[in-house]
Amino acid sequence: MCGSRGATATADLLDLIDGTVFTAGDNAYFQGTAAQYAQCYDPTWGRHKGRTRPSPGNHEYESPGAGPYFDYFGAAAGQRGLGYYSFNTGPWHIVSMNSNVPAGEGSPQMLWLRDDLAATNARCVAAIWHHPVFSSGQNGPQTQMREVWRVLRELGADVVISGHEHLYERFSRQDETGRPTSGGLRQFTVGTGGAELTNPVRSAANSEMRFSGYGVLKLTLSPESYSWQFLSVPASGGGGFVTDSGSDTCR
Repeated sequence: MCGSRGATATADLLDLIDGTVFTAGDNAYFQGTAAQYAQCYDPTWGRHKGRTRPSPGNHEYESPGAGPYFDYFGAAAGQRGLGYYSFNTGPWHIVSMNSNVPAGEGSPQMLWLRDDLAATNARCVAAIWHHPVFSSGQNGPQTQMREVWRVLRELGADVVISGHEHLYERFSRQDETGRPTSGGLRQFTVGTGGAELTNPVRSAANSEMRFSGYGVLKLTLSPESYSWQFLSVPASGGGGFVTDSGSDTCR
């Protein structure tokens, strides 16, 4: 959001963290226009553009075909008009999905996902997309990626990262129906990069942590495990403080 203290402060946190930067959509408020990318995103998170792996949100699609999003990020956004792609970072394989286009069984995106995961030999897999399948926030659960969740679970993925809700939330491992299971995926919702924050309105099943405050999620990815820290923006500047942390092994 233009002029947002949160966007400036979270970009300052990124200055202190090495590695790949991800976005979980709604990068330039409110309509994802070229002007908003130039005037709102570029002066803050944009200084990390060279190491950013983006994902589109619904606000990007308030501009026809999310055109300015693809223009701004270029090849890093995947094939124009599709918006899903994969990459490796360290020992992990990451799929960046597009929850704004069809993703059910038989869709081009699902067929691509199956082929992509069949081709990787990484033990640990994470997925990034905008709309959270599970949520304690005001928008509630979003079902369009439930089949993707099922396929990721069946093929051994570990982590899902979403946005959309303007808060931070962490879930325990669960399957696509919300059943807790050690063979499920852990979802992080991270919509805390700059837009106006909201509060949880419920306590969803398997939700382990909910927090309304600006910050970034720092993931440390090891060959067979991962750890996380949610770094909140401090009131007086500086390097941020840890609001949530933990670790887990890959399946």
